[in-house]
Amino acid sequence: MSDIKLVCDSLSDIPKALIDKYDIHVVPLTVIFDEKEYIDGIDLSKEEFYKMLRNSENMPKTSQCTYIQFRDTFKKYLSQGKDILYIGGSSLASGTLQSATMAKNDLEGNIYIFDTKSLSIGGGSFLLSASEMIAKGESIENIINHLEKLKESLKIFFTVDSLDYLQKGGRLSLAKATIGNMLNIKPILSIEEGTIKPIGQVRGKKQVLSKITNLIKESIGTDLRNKRVMLTYGDNKAEMDSFKEKIEKEFIVDEIIIENVSSSICSHTGPGIIGIVCCDI
Repeated sequence: MSDIKLVCDSLSDIPKALIDKYDIHVVPLTVIFDEKEYIDGIDLSKEEFYKMLRNSENMPKTSQCTYIQFRDTFKKYLSQGKDILYIGGSSLASGTLQSATMAKNDLEGNIYIFDTKSLSIGGGSFLLSASEMIAKGESIENIINHLEKLKESLKIFFTVDSLDYLQKGGRLSLAKATIGNMLNIKPILSIEEGTIKPIGQVRGKKQVLSKITNLIKESIGTDLRNKRVMLTYGDNKAEMDSFKEKIEKEFIVDEIIIENVSSSICSHTGPGIIGIVCCDI
């Protein structure tokens, strides 16, 4: 058994089977919806959340993980003689990593904090690389150095079905969202230096997924062997299945990992999201 305990927050998305396999401790954010609080992934399933989001005119809010959550989590594993590696969602998108840093500073023991400067499956790709290295007996120092190098190779692209959620969340003006929805405009978004950035737009879902595919070809090529490839989606499984088939047809790929987007992320994007991450392993 490893002396390293891997901790993350629910801003990162990886399949539960892999969380269980590598014994990753997930500290959940809180989702506030219709004046009721839910612990992300515990009080409310992703599927239940998607349905609520579709059926409500209200915009959910998220609340960062607290100092107390991290202090209690860190104390638990320090008492077991563990070194702790916390891999957190982007510090520029949430105050969660700051809460973890405050808890670390108030405790004695070996606690290491890594800011992915990414979200969802972007963060998940770092978690999987760290998990695999821990399983091989690598030191935390070597793991962190490797993760820093991974940042240079990571490419993340995603799109949303409706601009309403970005507008309600303050990331897009009402006028642009209204006109964009009328014209069936689909944005192409990325995460760069820790924040969501628009990098293009097209009309129609088929066109946007083709454009994302071309962006991957331009930035990485068509040979994705020995690359980490992860896909995410909300309640739009049929679209995800088509996108996966497109990736398998147009690229050489060893494995594609798929995971639904968490409630913490979906609160800001809406359930009609499709995203892809490609990076070194």
